Amino acid sequence: MVLRGGLLTRKEEPVPLKSICVTLSIREFVAGVSATLNYENEEDVPLETFFVFPMDDDSAVYSFEAVVDGKKIKAELQEKRKAHSIYESAISNRRQAFLLEEDKYSRDVFCCNVGNLNPGSKVALTLKSVQELPLEADGALRYVLPAVLNPRYRGSGSFEDSCLDMKPPVVPLEDLPYTFSMVATISSQHGIERIQSNCPFSPTEYLGEYKTSAQVSLADGHKFDRDVELLIYYSEVHTPTVAVEMGQPKDNPVDGFMKDPSAMVCFYPNIPEAQSPVICGEFVFLMDRSGSMQCPISKQDKSQLRIEAAKETLLLLLKSLPIGCYFNVYGFGSSYEAFFPNSVQYTQQTMEEALRRVKLMQADLGGTEILTPLQIIYREPSIAGHPLQLFVFTDGEVTDTFNIINEVKRNRLRHRCFSFGIGEGASTSLIKGIARVAGGTSEFITGKDRMQFKALRALKRALQPAVEDISVSWDLPRGLSAKMLSPEQTVLYKGQRLIVYALLSGTMPPAEATGEVNLKYTLQGKSLENRVTFSLQPKPDDNFTIHRLAAKSFLQAKDMGFRDTPAKDKKDVLKISIDCGVISSQTAFIAVNKNVNKPVQGPLTCRDVPRPILFGAASMMPQYHGCALPNAKSSYFSPASQPTRTSRYVGMPDRQDGCKPCKPMVSKDLCALVFGDNHLVQLISLQNADGSWYLDENLAGILGKSLEDLLAAVPVKDANSSSWATVLAVVWLHSNAKQMKGEWELLEKKARTWIHIHAASIMQELVKAAIVFTKSSVDPSIFAL
Repeated sequence: MVLRGGLLTRKEEPVPLKSICVTLSIREFVAGVSATLNYENEEDVPLETFFVFPMDDDSAVYSFEAVVDGKKIKAELQEKRKAHSIYESAISNRRQAFLLEEDKYSRDVFCCNVGNLNPGSKVALTLKSVQELPLEADGALRYVLPAVLNPRYRGSGSFEDSCLDMKPPVVPLEDLPYTFSMVATISSQHGIERIQSNCPFSPTEYLGEYKTSAQVSLADGHKFDRDVELLIYYSEVHTPTVAVEMGQPKDNPVDGFMKDPSAMVCFYPNIPEAQSPVICGEFVFLMDRSGSMQCPISKQDKSQLRIEAAKETLLLLLKSLPIGCYFNVYGFGSSYEAFFPNSVQYTQQTMEEALRRVKLMQADLGGTEILTPLQIIYREPSIAGHPLQLFVFTDGEVTDTFNIINEVKRNRLRHRCFSFGIGEGASTSLIKGIARVAGGTSEFITGKDRMQFKALRALKRALQPAVEDISVSWDLPRGLSAKMLSPEQTVLYKGQRLIVYALLSGTMPPAEATGEVNLKYTLQGKSLENRVTFSLQPKPDDNFTIHRLAAKSFLQAKDMGFRDTPAKDKKDVLKISIDCGVISSQTAFIAVNKNVNKPVQGPLTCRDVPRPILFGAASMMPQYHGCALPNAKSSYFSPASQPTRTSRYVGMPDRQDGCKPCKPMVSKDLCALVFGDNHLVQLISLQNADGSWYLDENLAGILGKSLEDLLAAVPVKDANSSSWATVLAVVWLHSNAKQMKGEWELLEKKARTWIHIHAASIMQELVKAAIVFTKSSVDPSIFAL
């Protein structure tokens, strides 16, 4: 079922949209967004319209207003049923009215009714929101303006009153009748190094002596054919900070959430590298195989197909798992398949069988039914001593995200969930939601992003020992106390930022007074802490940014959808939402135009404004059937046949655990056929489960040598040939694929560990000889553990 953004009539026909104007203001790691959509009714009859648009799941929408023929109408936030009642009453009485709400089934889709739009009227709809910006691995802050609402598969079940039912007409991008503009202002006390974007922008204009402020604007001619992404690099970003914001003025009659000052604390925990990574665990990989996975990751020329990037990612993950753990791989679409009936122990044989299945994978399972395989995974009995680590890969094109998030949340105590949104328009509500409730991390793969790197980074986190006994405490002057608003923190990962919110109640001390907040945690039996001292003098902010971010943090933890939020939480969700003016599943913005004295005349009529065709959109309705582009990059895997499909699993019979590794029967020609010309992927595909390589023609071909040359160059008489082969492979990785280290560092560490166990006495000689033989300049110290 296709879902597109735009102002639509009740009959799902768009209204003329003239322009979209976005003003973005980023201060440190917080973004404020004001988006105005300008429409004009050029007909001679009144219209009722329906406006649908995407929002990031982390956005706190706190203002909605309409300017009709120069007159401003500001909406109020009300309980959702009450807001609907007011709207319907106004429409039936021929009054102009406006209603804004979250979709009932997904937090990242918003719906807006515009009722009784007069002939010749001009309407400007403005929404304001604030959000935290996520921190990327390279230190960049990432802002994304969602622009794409992909087709979202509708499975079984009722979706009454959902805006996801709409099917507006589509046209080529060049025929879009409206324009889009965006101006961004960025400021940081630490200075701005650079700003990057996936879209053409004007040259960065730096303001201030130390580049503490900058402004950029989107180049003319941009269409809403992709999400607009900004990457902001500050001179210094890993600095703990505390900001205190003033509450409502004392003469304001408001009570509750907005009355007291609020505090936002940003920690960058200095978690040390674990000395002994986890070698146990049950690793389950749930991979989207719906038809939309046949699309390229992005619109860029020769972008890799989603399914091929997924297969390459699974290869890297399977090679990087530790010996002795358990694993399984599921594929899902309208049905689902599993490689094994149950999770199996990771051995040479099970790894080889899994890789054989990976090579045969295609995007051939129809729609996107993720709930059923999740339930099947959770029904499997736990494996003693091997906690479940779930990795979910999907383009996020599902309708009922709240139901899926709730299923993951119900099982949060027995696993961690790491999620990956693939391609433009992946549901931020789904991807961020399932990771948030299950103590994992979420990643999005768009543009030139590599799924392989981001998946391996998540696996590295999953293999780190758990940080335990996490607590946040406050040391404040007498008479002042802090009430935590953020949910209790249960998971910390190395390199991640932690943000917590609190309300400060009581008597505020003199301006020079300070407070202290302390983060404590335990890692491998060692107690660690991070302290931040801060000024208790609150600063005014007309937008109450910190209060609203705090409210959003609370709502994300408690608000589980219009239907599914527990009764005990609904009251708190409703109160916080209305107190702070931040929309939730239980509330909606409502406004009635009281400036017009007489009712709107004439019957309501519908008109269309077309939406753009993005790649494959037309072929994915109501179920997906694939959408490969002529310029899409070909596969590293060339499947010759497909496994037999079942509704439960596809895989080999159970093998005995601990089987002795056997040499794979892979010819040089077959290796090239399956993995193409990518020598890195070829090399990795030849690695054994224990981390070693065999000395054979396949390895020789990748090294550009003959097998005879490799055998003649063995520096130690009677040395194990696998020891020599493994040293050569590690040297090759560091010499020829250093820029891809994030994708192979885990499997390379397995190789180094294997060398230390099986060839410690001759390792130095092997390393020295391998460097000379390959004419490499790598440092021998890379082989240290």
